Amino acid sequence: MTNIYSLLLVLIFSISIINGQEKPNVILILADDMALGDLGNLNGRLNKTPHLDQLMDSGMFFSSAYSASAVCTPARAALLTGKYPHKTGAVTLNMERFPELSRVKLNERTIGDLFREQGYSTGLIGKWHIGDGEEYHPLRRGFQEFVGFKGYDVPKDYYNYRLDFQGIYREITNEYLTDVLTENAIEFVEEHQNEPFFLHLAYYTPHRPLSAPQDLIDFYLSKGFDLNTATIYAMIEVMDKGIGKLMQTLKQKSLLKNTIIVFASDNGPDPLVGERYNLNQRGTKYTINEGGIHVPLIFYWEGKIKPSIQEQIVHFTDILPTLLDLCNLTISDSISFDGGSIGPLLLGSSLNLELPRYRYWQWNRGIPYYSHNAAIRDGDWKLVFPYVSREMIHSESDSLPMLYNIKDDPYEKKNLSNMEKTRYNTMWTELNQWGREVERHRLTN
Repeated sequence: MTNIYSLLLVLIFSISIINGQEKPNVILILADDMALGDLGNLNGRLNKTPHLDQLMDSGMFFSSAYSASAVCTPARAALLTGKYPHKTGAVTLNMERFPELSRVKLNERTIGDLFREQGYSTGLIGKWHIGDGEEYHPLRRGFQEFVGFKGYDVPKDYYNYRLDFQGIYREITNEYLTDVLTENAIEFVEEHQNEPFFLHLAYYTPHRPLSAPQDLIDFYLSKGFDLNTATIYAMIEVMDKGIGKLMQTLKQKSLLKNTIIVFASDNGPDPLVGERYNLNQRGTKYTINEGGIHVPLIFYWEGKIKPSIQEQIVHFTDILPTLLDLCNLTISDSISFDGGSIGPLLLGSSLNLELPRYRYWQWNRGIPYYSHNAAIRDGDWKLVFPYVSREMIHSESDSLPMLYNIKDDPYEKKNLSNMEKTRYNTMWTELNQWGREVERHRLTN
C-alpha cells in the first residue's frame, strides 16, 4: 500500500508539472537610476550590456513601461505593493528627514508577504529604502533573508561600506558592492534551488557615489566619454556581468525553465552626475517628464514568454498582480491593487487584459502637493503639471498643466492644451480627483 501511495504522489506531481502547475521561481531585478539610454540595444552600443541585451532579445521588452515615481522610495513602494505610493504612505525619499513619509505602512502587504504566505522562500538582496526602524525592517515585511542596506546608510563608495546581514551590520572593504550583491543572490538561489523562491535583487548601480573598477573606467574614457559618464557605464557593465553570472547559475541548476525573471530600473538618470544619452527624452530623475519615469522593463521566462517588443503601457503597479497571476497564486479578497495583470499578454494573448485606463504620477519633497510635478496618462495623451523645484515646497502651484501626445511627440515639446480643450479639462479633472483620493487614503488609512 505504501508503494502504491508513493507512486500515486509521483504521478500527481508529474501531472502538475505537465499542466504547468508547479510554482515558478521569481527573480525581480531592479537597477537604481539607470536610464533607458543605458542599454546597449537602445543606444547604438555606447556601452557594454551584452547580458541585458540578450535578456531583452530573448524576453518581452515593454517600450512604454513606467515607474510609479521619479524617485526611488515611492517607486519601490509601488513595485512591492501594487499600489500607488501615496496610498502606501511612502511619498518621498529622505528617510532621516521624513521618516513617516518614506515608509510603507505596516497594514500594507508587501510582495514578500504575499509570496511567503504561498509557500515561497523569500529574499531581498540590496537596497530597501521603504522604511527605517525595527518594525519596518525587510525581515519584518515578508522577507526571510536580507543582505543589503536600508537606504540612507549608503556606501561611502562601492569599495568601502557596511551591509546588514539578517539584521547585523558588517563592515566591508576592498570588495566591490555590486559583485557582493551578485554573489549573495547566487548563494540564495543555490540554497533554495529545490523549493519555490522569490528573490528581489535590488542593485544600487549606477546610483551615486560613482565608483567602478579603474580598468573599465579607463576603457570608456578612451572612447571619449567624460569621467562621470565613463564611471556610470563601467558600473552598469559590472552589474550586467553579475546578471550574466546569475543567469548562468540558473542554467547550471536547470532552473531557467521554471524561473520568471523581471528587470527594471526605479527611475530615470540622476541629473547631478551630468547629462548622458537617454533617447533625447525630456527630464531626468525627480521629474515626471518621460526622462524621469519612462524606464526599461523586461520579462523573461524560457519557453513560456515569446520574445517580442510590446508597446502596451505598463506601470509599476502592474508588476505584483502580474507575478501573482503568472504563479497562479491566490490572495485575500481584502487586498486590492491599483494596477492589473499583463499575464495574458506575456503568455501570448492580448485578450482579457484588464488594465486601468488612466495612469498617474506625482512627487515633491515632503508632504505631497498634487499641483506640483504631477501627471496623468490616457492612451497616447499625457497631461503634465510642470516640475517646479527640487527643494521643499509649502503651497500649491499656480502653473497650468501642459498636454502632450506622447505617440507623436515622445520628447514632450509641443503643448496641445489650446487645441484639445475638452481632453485637457477631462484629464485635469481626473488628475485632481485621483489626488484627492490617494491623499485621503494616505491620511486616514
